[in-house]
Amino acid sequence: MAHLFEKDYQNIYSGKTRVSFDLDEVLFVCPDTHKTEPALPFPFNKLYKERFRLGTPDLIHQLQDMGVEVWVYTSSFRSENYIKKIFRHYGVKFDGIINGQRHLREVQAGHKEILPQKLPNKYGISLHIDDESVIAIHGRTYGFKVYQLEEQDDDWKEKILECVKSIQNNPS
Repeated sequence: MAHLFEKDYQNIYSGKTRVSFDLDEVLFVCPDTHKTEPALPFPFNKLYKERFRLGTPDLIHQLQDMGVEVWVYTSSFRSENYIKKIFRHYGVKFDGIINGQRHLREVQAGHKEILPQKLPNKYGISLHIDDESVIAIHGRTYGFKVYQLEEQDDDWKEKILECVKSIQNNPS
């Protein structure tokens, strides 16, 4: 199965390290259970109710400063425009966004067998950050690297940066 999207991978791979983040419970978290960035000011806090995990904008900027392409890969059906706009309020711009609609259109379409809800290797993604253990299992099965983010973790940024540096130093 790991070779299923080899042609697509070769067509879009930029040669850069490419990292993707899930949204829910990874970048968007509940302030009751996680430390969060300050809420957006009124009226934007009424339009965008999601709260960012503390350190999200800083981590994304650090990765981009390291030459990493940063993407969103979510199974949610939030529009690409919505995702771009909420992150723009925090000074973040992504190199690519894959939402549920795009995944269905570009990954699942034309396949009779049901594929996993995320296949980062289809997009040349070097590392995907997610909270779901099933995604980590799919990574081993379908040949993509996953960093499984646990619940509240004050060192999450440093752990991800170390993982990315390891991939950059050993790109196999």
